[in-house]
Amino acid sequence: MTRDSGMTPGDAGADFVVVANRLPVDLVRDADGTEHWKASPGGLVTALESILRANHGAWVGWPGVPDAAPEPFDSGGIRLHSVQLSAEDISQYYEGFSNATLWPLFHDVVVPPEYHREWWNAYRDVNTRFAEATADAAAPGATVWVQDYQLLLVPRLLRELRPDLTIGFFLHIPFPPVELFMQLPWRAELVEGMLGADLVGFHLPGGADNFRILANKLRGHPSVRLTSSKTKAAEIRVDDRMVRVGAFPISIDSAAVDRSARARETLVRADRLRHELGSPRVLLLGVDRLDYTKGIDVRLRALEELIEEERLDPSEVTLLQLATPSRERVEQYQIMRSRIEESVGRINGMYGEIGQPVVTYIHRPVPKSELTAFYAAADVMLVTPVRDGMNLVAKEYVAACTDGEGALVLSEFAGAANELRQAYLCNPHDLDGVKDAIMSAIDDPREERRRRMRSLRRQVLGNDVHAWARRFFTTLDATSNA
Repeated sequence: MTRDSGMTPGDAGADFVVVANRLPVDLVRDADGTEHWKASPGGLVTALESILRANHGAWVGWPGVPDAAPEPFDSGGIRLHSVQLSAEDISQYYEGFSNATLWPLFHDVVVPPEYHREWWNAYRDVNTRFAEATADAAAPGATVWVQDYQLLLVPRLLRELRPDLTIGFFLHIPFPPVELFMQLPWRAELVEGMLGADLVGFHLPGGADNFRILANKLRGHPSVRLTSSKTKAAEIRVDDRMVRVGAFPISIDSAAVDRSARARETLVRADRLRHELGSPRVLLLGVDRLDYTKGIDVRLRALEELIEEERLDPSEVTLLQLATPSRERVEQYQIMRSRIEESVGRINGMYGEIGQPVVTYIHRPVPKSELTAFYAAADVMLVTPVRDGMNLVAKEYVAACTDGEGALVLSEFAGAANELRQAYLCNPHDLDGVKDAIMSAIDDPREERRRRMRSLRRQVLGNDVHAWARRFFTTLDATSNA
């Protein structure tokens, strides 16, 4: 993958290109019309920064503001190429097809997906623009890594424009069972779009298997399992090409979280936080994007019933629930927010005291440093999604438990449960099971909780986001050179 052309990215394109819905920086437009760029580092950016810099790297994505079309520019040694989206594009391609069609369908139809031809047409048009921008940004023979469900058509569109490129694709959400995917009117086009890549990556082997079966069912592409592969890979024959498919469970920059959790200022803030919350005997924590897949309502119902049944004393237990705003213009999210806030109000009205609510609910973004203090302060982390591709919050909490204390209650339907087997696993559809898992996490002997956390920390610290990226690229290189 590494090439030394002696050229800058602006001369002849980039040797390595990441393609994602958003750029790693956000364009901010102030009320007076002035614009500036704000860094928005995430796990993906952290994992790829060094690779991007070493390979004359570029990133293609939307800058975050409707109709913005800045010229390509360098940021931190990475060439950024913006794809312009109108307000209508955002409504139909992003809020519509991506998040009201694909998102619920891929998350086991937690809410009914909507199928609209105008949304599909916008999705196809925007994916074409992303492919064209990537083709312009990439040097001859470059490696391109396309990210996630908003850009399922890009691999094939890009291959048609630039057959010289090596193309990887990674899906950051679950890939649904065959019978659900078959609902899509445009199912064949989406599968063919993904098959434009040389390597298609999923979090779990089940997603890779679902995709492999669909490739054969919809388009007649035969496949064979690679039994010796550590990634549970298979190869799908597409005309004269072989497309490799495999599982690559994503992780976090666990060493960075561990360092941050050990910092004196984090520990001081964690102690102060517990004091501000009334110094409860047990501090429960939930950290989620406000989304109907995350199971926030599940843990609220579980907490309420545990108090009703007198298995928990509301004077001794506090739940701190952070719900980061998300897709607030979408009706399903508005309904969900209203229901969650009603539940919080009911629990506090029934069981809270003046100055000491049972549930402290925060509906706003929280800085990363503050979030790490939340993790360090918590006795029990509640991660109860009804469906989740991975859930990195679970791994961040484990990395932040530097003293070996703490307990993780984790849904079986989060991808992370495939690795974090020593968590207190539960079925979020079984409310009594969720309640029992919470009580075990609270009441188990300290040594049992510490034994579980030691195992979880070995897994998270030993398999970080950098290892994930290396595994993907090693497989992509082997695939392209086969």
